[in-house]
Amino acid sequence: MVTDTAPWLIVGLGNPGPTYAGNRHNIGAMVIERMAQDAGVALRAHKAHARAASIQLAGERAIIAVPGSYMNESGGPVSGLMKFFKVPLDRFIVIHDELDIDFGVLRLKRGGGEGGHNGLRSISGSLGSRDYLRVRVGIGRPPGRMDAATYVLKDFASTQRQELEFLIPAAVEATELLLQRDLADAQNVVHSR
Repeated sequence: MVTDTAPWLIVGLGNPGPTYAGNRHNIGAMVIERMAQDAGVALRAHKAHARAASIQLAGERAIIAVPGSYMNESGGPVSGLMKFFKVPLDRFIVIHDELDIDFGVLRLKRGGGEGGHNGLRSISGSLGSRDYLRVRVGIGRPPGRMDAATYVLKDFASTQRQELEFLIPAAVEATELLLQRDLADAQNVVHSR
């Protein structure tokens, strides 16, 4: 049940530490960092083993966060944040990298499978549900015979890094649309770009 007082929880997935900061797998965390920067706040350590901040986004109160755990253990911090801030499932959004979408393309959805994404699998397991909103940021498939696990833990190519200056703000905007409109309306806008 949604109450007017419940905030949104928006989590960007990634791995902690400078070694992983520029990895494809960290695009969700990069989007959250941009939201914090745009709001003029810093993400601070939270007892749920995450870095989090409270901001106004699209006129709504939102908790933005990056789990402090490795990707495959994201569920614990997410579950802890949801309990702490009393966030219902229908006000929870995950921003994550998506291999099955071309680089630079954004897609919105609710529920469905995890597509081999260990961060999503961990979250679904901890919440006991897959029925949450997702901002899927396309990173494309690995070239040649490169293993997907190797590919996601590599930094973006130099040409892609330049495009991130457009892609990250577009992902912020797509997330804002989910706060302002129902999913179908937000999809119509984002998917037509």
